[in-house]
Amino acid sequence: MQRRHALAWGASTILAAPGLLHAQGAAYPDRPVRFIVPFPAGGGTDTWARMAAEPMQTDLGQPIIIDNRGGAGGMVGTEYAAKVPPDGYQLLFTITTHIQSPVVMGRFPYDPVADFAPIGRLGTTAVNFVVGPKVPASVTTLAEFAAWSRGREVSIANYAPGSTGHAFGLILARELQLNATQVAYRGEAPMLQDILAGTVDGGFHSMAAAGEMVRARRVRPLAASGAQRSPSLPDVPTLVELGYSRRFIFDGFSGLMAPARTPRPIIERLAASFRQASQSPATHERLLRIDTVPAYLGPEDFGSFIATKLREWTEITQELDLRVES
Repeated sequence: MQRRHALAWGASTILAAPGLLHAQGAAYPDRPVRFIVPFPAGGGTDTWARMAAEPMQTDLGQPIIIDNRGGAGGMVGTEYAAKVPPDGYQLLFTITTHIQSPVVMGRFPYDPVADFAPIGRLGTTAVNFVVGPKVPASVTTLAEFAAWSRGREVSIANYAPGSTGHAFGLILARELQLNATQVAYRGEAPMLQDILAGTVDGGFHSMAAAGEMVRARRVRPLAASGAQRSPSLPDVPTLVELGYSRRFIFDGFSGLMAPARTPRPIIERLAASFRQASQSPATHERLLRIDTVPAYLGPEDFGSFIATKLREWTEITQELDLRVES
């Protein structure tokens, strides 16, 4: 793994010979482009992917199709994306689970660094611990949730095994001394459905997926991850300010990648389009509306960021014993 990681950006995006931007005489892209999203439709990853895709397809002059392939904490879709032809027509739009799921589940069907050529990071986001109708309406703070949980078994949902939400659920259960069962889903959308149905007590959600239900008061946010309170939830305290682990500061990311060995001119074309889409005022406004901080990074910086996050999450997993049976 370490030797493969060292290959990273430079060796995985081999400089192409002149003309590689032209396939059979037509300029790239000459047909629809596909964003592989390793989670079901309706969740945060799907939402961010569509935000990037809409302006990019105008710039590229071709439709961008969202291909949702959920399963195994994002690893099913990501493994598929690592093996598609490196021609720029099938890309991976993913989130932090890209580096988390393999580490926590102890298996690497893909190398998070060497198997992909980064195109750009869209933004970063915190998640909120929310509860649904299974928890009494009188419970409106984390302290009240902890008190209500005493003497009972609670269920904490997460949108993927090995995800930020899963790790935060484990840490929260330890620090609140809960008798908690962790329940894994194939994405935020099915997880939210079960919270709303009262099947599980609560879990960590992004505002990209749960914002509408929070505003409709169908789920109640009790605390937020991150270093600062969410702009749209100024009355909801962060877990760190409540005195809990600084591990809750770990923020997630979203971004676009291509398979390794995608020709450099194609990466550069996609990177320019992604940068334009990510940095537009309209995209910034849409991101902030769902508590996502616009935080564009270009290919090389995004590649370095991913490698750093992989090392950090490996340390966190070992330190907190977050490994789970896959």
